[in-house]
Amino acid sequence: QVQLVESGGGSVQAGGSLSLSCAVFGYTFMPYMAWFRQAPGKEREGVAVISSGGITIYADSVKGRFTISKDNAKNALYLQMNSLNPGDSAVYYCAADFRLSTRQDGLLQPPRYNYWGQGTQVTVSS
Repeated sequence: QVQLVESGGGSVQAGGSLSLSCAVFGYTFMPYMAWFRQAPGKEREGVAVISSGGITIYADSVKGRFTISKDNAKNALYLQMNSLNPGDSAVYYCAADFRLSTRQDGLLQPPRYNYWGQGTQVTVSS
């Protein structure tokens, strides 16, 4: 049984930084993995993706501020968030594509991923 467990959310002032982690249990291979976020009243949106080979993709809204990375040996996914602003406030979710698709489309869309963590709250105050 695959399980994703996020940690590291919290509250920070605008301009600050936070780091999120996601531990992957039940599988020793890390496929396409991603971070999503969802603010109240808004749809879940893709933030960043990392392939099994380490190729990264970012949403335009976070390019240059967020960095996705992973540690295959630890089965862990990370998101370093810098220069945070109130618009970044949301529940952040890690997600994994354990269907092991090799398609390159839809990587920042929720249907691509079939396993999700429980989410961690990030709040940025002005």
